Amino acid sequence: MEIRKERTNDSTNIKKVIAVMSGKGGVGKSSVTSLVAMALKKQGYKVGIMDADITGPSIPKIFGINNQRATGDEKSINPVETQNGIKVISLNLLIKEEDSPVIWRGPLLGSTVKQFYTDVNWGDLDYLVIDLPPGTGDVSLTIMQSIPVDGLVVVTAPQDLVTLIVKKSINMANMMHIPVLGVIENMSYYECPDCGKRHNIFGKSNLDKVAEDMDMDIIHKFPIDSQFVELCDEGKVELYPEMGFGIFDDFNEKVKKFIAEKE
Repeated sequence: MEIRKERTNDSTNIKKVIAVMSGKGGVGKSSVTSLVAMALKKQGYKVGIMDADITGPSIPKIFGINNQRATGDEKSINPVETQNGIKVISLNLLIKEEDSPVIWRGPLLGSTVKQFYTDVNWGDLDYLVIDLPPGTGDVSLTIMQSIPVDGLVVVTAPQDLVTLIVKKSINMANMMHIPVLGVIENMSYYECPDCGKRHNIFGKSNLDKVAEDMDMDIIHKFPIDSQFVELCDEGKVELYPEMGFGIFDDFNEKVKKFIAEKE
């Protein structure tokens, strides 16, 4: 039986929904989500982020809006805007203390993420980017079944488990009939600032072979970048595109290309 897709409220018009997924935690999925959103924003699109990682939300911290709170009334919720105008909704923008634990069971988690889609006044958005929780559990399943996701970005890291991680994520997307836009490898290598030599801190990547075997596009391989990590910790991630490393511009063009090809 096909599950009915949720509908947004009358004040919302979302053209495309992109979900960012990882088969396991600790690969920097939320950081990549922020980069995807900023890449689209840089292209001139109207962008929002739904932080669906309810029990471990980090998007507000990354964008430096964790001290703000979403407003609203009994009928709807207004998202918080980042400095560059990206609209964000997260449970951490609704609770009193951001370090309060969320001890909820699956049904309540699923109900909350659906409300993030139906009850938030997103306005006109070209892209809503959803930061999924790690793994293939209840919340990810609820979103894929209940929200009209147009495409999925899979995030991984160069570790021995990469094959299993990527395949689990892609297989779930295929089962839900959601197109995979491509795979991003985070923390792919570290480039010495003095000699320029690349070091495989987490082991040599085999993503090229995995992507070839599964007929998947590799969107980008991000290096370990201490300055990017510092900006995320300081809530200043939106300053990253201005650093001129060339990494972001390359990623920006590839995201634009892959999304255009899937439309």
